[in-house]
Amino acid sequence: MSKPVVHLVGSIPLKDAEDVFRTVSGAVGANLTRLPDGETGKRISWIKFLESYLNNHPDMETDPDMPPLQWRQWDGLLLREAPMARFKEGVDPTKVTFDTGYGDAAIESFAIFDKLQSEGVIPAGVKFQVCIPTPLAPGYNFVSPNAQDDFIPAYTRHIVGEVAKVATLPHDRIAIQWDVCQEVLMWENYYEYERPNYKEEIYWVLSQIGDVVPDDVDLGYHLCYGSPKDEHLVLPKDCANMVEMMQGIQDAVSRPITFFHIPVPIERDDDAYFASLKDLNLAAGTELYIGCIHHGDEEGDARRLKKAQEYVQVDGVGSECGWGRGDPERVPSILESHAKAASILMG
Repeated sequence: MSKPVVHLVGSIPLKDAEDVFRTVSGAVGANLTRLPDGETGKRISWIKFLESYLNNHPDMETDPDMPPLQWRQWDGLLLREAPMARFKEGVDPTKVTFDTGYGDAAIESFAIFDKLQSEGVIPAGVKFQVCIPTPLAPGYNFVSPNAQDDFIPAYTRHIVGEVAKVATLPHDRIAIQWDVCQEVLMWENYYEYERPNYKEEIYWVLSQIGDVVPDDVDLGYHLCYGSPKDEHLVLPKDCANMVEMMQGIQDAVSRPITFFHIPVPIERDDDAYFASLKDLNLAAGTELYIGCIHHGDEEGDARRLKKAQEYVQVDGVGSECGWGRGDPERVPSILESHAKAASILMG
């Protein structure tokens, strides 16, 4: 590790990409390896915009035979209900196209990134991080189980195409992070419906979208327990499922993986949470980032980080998830907390 990494998961509730680039670089630039654009605009609520998009897609419709998916967080609070889409009768799913805009947004943000880096606002050597939800995010959340078998490969082809757009940018100056949330929730039996052979399906999809990332582009996977109301949908009992998933993703993906990021709940600074990390066997060169930083809890940040270090090499620090659903007023202080945690890694 050349320097302790401050890893930003993605969404940041600021005005636009330029505001994100300037604010983050000014606060933690010395510890940045990669810098996202904050997912401002329609992406600030992550995949929520895809709910309406899919249910109003010209080749799709809301499935009247499938009740809306109830989004509940860890304490049972009902956050909202999401209608489930299906393909219209007579539609050939293999010929359906999608227009999510992920590739175009990355190209647009990189132009701003490039300008600010040339001006010295963004430190030299920092890469532009493109964060993209996996195909299973909308597939498990917004598509009826009756249509998932057809939707997942069709939408995976679309996302592969979005990667091709991103790959037109300079490879030595970009990184791609896959946001792995619904897969984690499936592992935790969150959904009311069953998805047979979900583990094999998850590894297949994550390998498909991982292996299309050019070998000379940084590749990362952010494992997530969701945060639609800035709280987890499921509280992880420990790191065991995440260790299993990281090993499985590593085995399934042919090209090297640059980093993994995993969350740590605010109350977890105990051995039981971290103990399974001692069994994690990442390939040489793959870094592990710990999402141990929480707003207003710098002493707890330090405890969580130090406990994790008892079981595994920690290469970087971050928060549990993106901040897009949080209070914009918190951004300066949480960035300061990231800088302080990075200084602990320096030992």
